[in-house]
Amino acid sequence: MALPDSPVIEGFTPSTYKDDEGFKNKFLRKIQENPFVPIGCLATAGALTYGLISFKQGNTQRSQMLMRTRIIAQGFTVAAIMVGVVMAAMKSRAGPQ
Repeated sequence: MALPDSPVIEGFTPSTYKDDEGFKNKFLRKIQENPFVPIGCLATAGALTYGLISFKQGNTQRSQMLMRTRIIAQGFTVAAIMVGVVMAAMKSRAGPQ
């Protein structure tokens, strides 16, 4: 029994990536597509960790500075995600080249 042809949806093209793409390969591909997101995530986690350590040690001034740094790093990460989304939308609009 043969399956019917897939429906045609105007403006939609199926993904060009293979379905058997593993987690590691997908993770590396995503990092290559937008490297600023993992950098921002690492900066956020680092500032948060160091800020909590400073707070525990009683250095409240450094802790406050690092919490502000964490907010800036989070903003950078969100901006990087948004830029990646816009770039992907523009890339899909341009069509295959």
